[in-house]
Amino acid sequence: MAQIDLETLRERIRQMDFQRGTPEQIALWREDVAEARANLAIEDMTPTIDEDAMFAMMLDEGVPPAVMPSIILSLYQPGTHQIAA
Repeated sequence: MAQIDLETLRERIRQMDFQRGTPEQIALWREDVAEARANLAIEDMTPTIDEDAMFAMMLDEGVPPAVMPSIILSLYQPGTHQIAA
């Protein structure tokens, strides 16, 4: 994954229109993400510190886990590993 500026990503996410999670939902999502991360570690696919920070920031912003992949994919220029401007 390309290195991204978390504050720029945070600004973009704040401008996006989607249903943000409630504090209760976000707490449950954090547990789910922690479990998924543990499973990835078992599979020897441990996320990087940058990836962990990105997902934590997305949860801070109330992004539902089901929406995260589409947000991440929307950031990249087609056919590259470069963040779209």
